[in-house]
Order: sequence, then C-alpha cells, then structure tokens
Amino acid sequence: GGQTIFVHTSAKKGDGIQQLLEMTALQADILELKANPSRAARGVIVEGRLDRGRGPVATALIQSGTLKEGDAVVVGSRSGRVRAMFNDRGKKVQKAGPSDPVEVLGLSGVPRAGDTLLVVADERKARQIATVRSERDRLKGKGGTRITLEELHKQIEAGEVKELRLVLKADVQGSVEALTESLERLSTDEVKLKVIHGSVGAVNESDVMLASASNAIVLGFNVKADPKAASQAQADGVDLRSYNVIYDVINDVRAALSGMLAPEIREVILGRAQVRQLFPITKLGLVLGSAVTEGKIVRGARVRVKRGETVAGEGTVSSLKRFKDDVREVLQGLECGIGVDGIKSVQPGDIIEAFTTEEVARTL
Repeated sequence: GGQTIFVHTSAKKGDGIQQLLEMTALQADILELKANPSRAARGVIVEGRLDRGRGPVATALIQSGTLKEGDAVVVGSRSGRVRAMFNDRGKKVQKAGPSDPVEVLGLSGVPRAGDTLLVVADERKARQIATVRSERDRLKGKGGTRITLEELHKQIEAGEVKELRLVLKADVQGSVEALTESLERLSTDEVKLKVIHGSVGAVNESDVMLASASNAIVLGFNVKADPKAASQAQADGVDLRSYNVIYDVINDVRAALSGMLAPEIREVILGRAQVRQLFPITKLGLVLGSAVTEGKIVRGARVRVKRGETVAGEGTVSSLKRFKDDVREVLQGLECGIGVDGIKSVQPGDIIEAFTTEEVARTL
C-alpha cells in the first residue's frame, strides 16, 4: 500500500530489473517529469574523488539543460571548465542531457556529494562565485581553543564545551557523507557535534590550520596525514586521528562523550625510504633497492607503501641488507635492500614508510 512503488530485485541473478525499469518509466509518466534540454545545464553531484592520474573527478547527474565539453561550471566552492566527460560505461562523451550520469573532469578540487553543478557564462565568473563561497565557509569555522577526545568529557562536565567541531578527511566523498551523518547524530543535550569541513584526500597542513583555528579534532578515514601536517598538528596541539573502520570512529567519539575511552594505540613513524630499483631474487623474492630519506628502517617493522597520496599496501620488513650483509637497521642517508612480506605491487619512486604501534593510557 501507499504511494511508494516496491520492486523485488537481485543484482546477482538479474531478477526484477525489467520490472524496475518499467515502474520507473511509469512513475515518470504519471508525475509528468520533464526537463528542458536547451537551457544551461544544472545537476547534482553524486560522488567525488581524487584520481592520481586525472585529478579531481566528480560524478554528476544532470537534472536539466545539456552539459557540454568546454562549459565553465561552478560546483559548491569549486569551479573549473569541463575538460572531459565519461558516461556510465566509461566511454568519453561530448555532452550530457537531463537524467544522464557522467564523470566530469576539470574541476579545481573535489566537490562534496549533494553540491549543485551550474553552468555559468565564463570561467572567470565561476572562479568569483567559488571564491565567495569558499571564504564564507572558512569564516564559519573560526574561533575556539584546543580540545582533545581525552579531555572532552571533563570539559563537558565543567560546562566548557557546548559544541565539538570535527575536520573530516576520507578516501572517497561517499565515506565523508556517511561519517558526517553518523557523527552528527551522536549529539547530546550537553554537546553538539558538528563537522566543519569534510573532503577527500590526505590530511594536509590546511586541515590542521583550520582545526587549530576552530578548536576542532582532525579525523582521517582510510587516509594518512602528510608528514608536514603531522608535525604541524603536534606543534599546535591539534588532536589528529586515523581510522580504517567506520565503527571505530563512531565508537571512539561516543566513548569520549561518555568519558570511557579505551587505551589509545598510537602509531610511531620510524622512518621513510624511497624505492630506486627492483631486484627479483630467486630465494628471497622481490628486493627493493631503496635509499633511506628520513629516520631509519628496522628489520621486522611494519611498513606501508605509499604512491602519492594513496596507500598501495602494508606488510612487514622480512629482510634488510647493506650490500651483501644482513643488518638490523639502516639509518638516514644510506642505501639498502629491503624485502617486504605481504606487498605485491611496488614501483620505483614509491615511498616505504616504516612504523610501529604503542599503547598509551588515556587520562581524563
């Protein structure tokens, strides 16, 4: 009953797909859904991500008008010119009309899901609109003093905190949207949770500066902080945390609100090395000829391989050699051969980041 149509479908078996299409067409006909394809395009952003090869990529659903290659567009606080478009099958297209989903390349940054895409007269006007919106968003997040999850419950009880501000970074825009909704739902009578900034990509210095100025906590989901950003956070006293599971984020924040945080597992960076050359060895497997650029690489340490802002994999240092000698550690400025278990995809130029974890008691 009711006004909502339900169709039983199965993505695995393909059941109900034809009925779903028929019901969608019927609903569109009954509601008289129409759009003018001749006007300037207007659409909504469904998803946004940062692609290493193509830059910011936005998935847009055109609602009215026709979006053409070369159009100047403004999307939320981002602007640009449509450099290329791809349809849902990955084929390059020159234009997209009403109800067409397309991937758009050429924006100045990654837009947020739900942002409106508008075609404007020229790129200059698009930049002006985007700059005004960006400045308005920046001013919203100003003010406040330092805060950490450990001290949160104490400050709530003392009446010092009425709003907990969060800066959220994730690997895809969909995760940003889901986390924002889940975290803001944790608001209580004593404190309101608010995500003042959420975007795609690694945590950078700008995020830490915003958190420092806004009395916010920085949460990274499936992304890591830049080395400079981590140093800046430590210097400014900004609480910066990384997570891989969405429930861990929610549980940590909920526990902080109730003053019941478990001991913190803190990651300590031992050193970084750059892969110069790959050496396939019959008995040892793949050995990475590397130069240690920072700190030290220790045999048996956990490592992750970073390619730009993305993490290519994680593993353990199984062997470490200087020339033909097995060594326990290699310091900054020296070259070595590193054997890593658990990582298959490595390329010259990748960064090997060695780290360890330690348990730190949280005090309130």
